[in-house]
Amino acid sequence: MEGLTPTGVDERQRTARLSVVAAVALVAIKLTAGAFSGSLGLVAEAAHSATDFVAALLTLFAVRVAVRPADREHHYGHGKAEHLAALAESAVLGLVSLVIGAESLRRLVESSPAQVDVRWWTLAVIVVVIGIDLARAIASARAARRLESAALASNALHFASDLAGSVAVLIGLALVRAGHQKADAIAALFVAVLVVIAAVRLARRSIDVLMDRASTEAEDAVRAALAPLPVEVRRVRVRHAAGFDFVDLVIAVAPDVAVGQAHAVADSVEEAVHRTLGRSDVVVHVEPRALEGPLRERVTAAAQTVADVREIHNVRVIRTGDAYELSLHVKLPPGQPLEQAHEVVSRLEAAIRGAVPEVRDIHTHMEPLADTDWARRPTPREVADQAAVIDDVVERLTGSPPIAVRFRDAEAGRILLLDIALAGEQPLRVAHRRAGEVEEAVRQQCPELVDVIVHTEPAREDEPDAPAGSDGSGGSGGSGGSDARAGD
Repeated sequence: MEGLTPTGVDERQRTARLSVVAAVALVAIKLTAGAFSGSLGLVAEAAHSATDFVAALLTLFAVRVAVRPADREHHYGHGKAEHLAALAESAVLGLVSLVIGAESLRRLVESSPAQVDVRWWTLAVIVVVIGIDLARAIASARAARRLESAALASNALHFASDLAGSVAVLIGLALVRAGHQKADAIAALFVAVLVVIAAVRLARRSIDVLMDRASTEAEDAVRAALAPLPVEVRRVRVRHAAGFDFVDLVIAVAPDVAVGQAHAVADSVEEAVHRTLGRSDVVVHVEPRALEGPLRERVTAAAQTVADVREIHNVRVIRTGDAYELSLHVKLPPGQPLEQAHEVVSRLEAAIRGAVPEVRDIHTHMEPLADTDWARRPTPREVADQAAVIDDVVERLTGSPPIAVRFRDAEAGRILLLDIALAGEQPLRVAHRRAGEVEEAVRQQCPELVDVIVHTEPAREDEPDAPAGSDGSGGSGGSGGSDARAGD
C-alpha cells in the first residue's frame, strides 16, 4: 500500500497548524467585537470559530495519527483517525448550533429586542474576518483535493460556512445600523442553520467511511477496468479511508491454469485496479471457473485438482439411459498404504461427481506409479541406430542437426524427446507444421517408438548449431539426463 510522501505529511500538518492559528485569531476578534457592540451575530460567529478551533486541533491530531504506517495492531493503517476526528467535529458543531438557534429565537420573539451598537469599526472587523475566511477556505480546499484528506476537506467546509455566516452577519449589522434591530438575531439564526447543515453533511460522510459503506462508483470503475482481462469477476468489495481505496476481489480463471499462470493473472488484475483508482491496496482471491467442454476433458480437469493423483488414463464413458457411467485407471504413489490410496480415490470420485453431475457411477482402478515411468534412460549402445536415423531426418527437413535427442523408457515403451531449431521469424503455424513433418518422418523410420515429442526453438544466427553429440540446454522433454545418442 502506498503511503504519503514526507512532503505530503508536512503539508498536511502545516495546513492544520495554520488553521489552529487562524481560528484562535478569529475567535478573539469576533468575541471582542461582539462583546463591545452587543451583536448576537458576532457572538454566534465567535462560537462558530471556536468550534473551528476545536476542529483544527482535532485535525492536527488526526493528520499526525493518520499518516502512521500499518503495524501489528492496525493492519490497514491509521487512516480512519481523520474520520473519527471529523465525526467529533460534527457533534461539536451540532451542539453549538442548537445554543445559537435558541438564543436567536428568544431575541426574535421579544417585544423589545436587545440594542446592538454598530460602529464603523464593527463593520471593518467583519470585513477583515470575511477576507480571512475566504483565504483559509481556498487554501484548505486546495490542500484537501491535492492530498485527498477527509480532515482537511471538513476544515474547508467549515471555513466556507464561516464565510457565508460572516457575510450574513455583515448584512445584519448593516441593517441594524439602518434601524432594524432584529436583523442581528436573524443573521445569528442563519449562522446556526449553516452550522447544522455543515454538521449533518460532515457526520454523514464520516459515518459512511467508518461503516465501510460501499462505493458504487469505485466498484463500477473496477469492473470496467477488469472487463478486457481473461477473468470472471465474481465479487468486488471497496472501502475508502484517508485517500486510500481498499479493494477485495474474487476472480475465476480456467480450471486447468497452473499456479504460476494464476498468480500472473492476479498481478495483472492488481495493476489494472491501481491504474484506475490510484492509491489503493488490492487483495485478489483466485478460484477455478466452472468446468465446461466435453465430458472427458471435464473429468481430466477435475482429477488435476486432487492431491496425490499422479495420472489418470483409460478413461471410458458408457451412456446408460439419461446418465453416464465412468471407468478409469488412476496412478498413485507406489509406497502409499491402501487405506490412504482409497481415501485419495474417494476424493477423486467426489471431485468428478461435482464437476460432472451427469455421471451416475464411477468405477476406479488403482495402480501404483511404476518405477519405470520416465525413470530409466537407455544407454547409447541401445539407441545408436535410432539416433543416427533421427539425425539424418532432422537435418534433411530443417537444414541443421537436432539440438538434443533423448530417450526414455516408459511403461508402454520407448519415448523420444527431440529438440530442433527452426528460423525464429517464421509464423508459429509454419513452425508447428514443420515439427509435425519431422515427427511423422521419425515415426516412419523408427516405428518401434511409442511416442515422439518434438520441441522447437528459434535458431540463433550468432551461435553455431549444437554438435550432434551435445545435450541442448533448452529442451522441454527431459529432466537433465545425458543424451542417448550415437557417438556418446
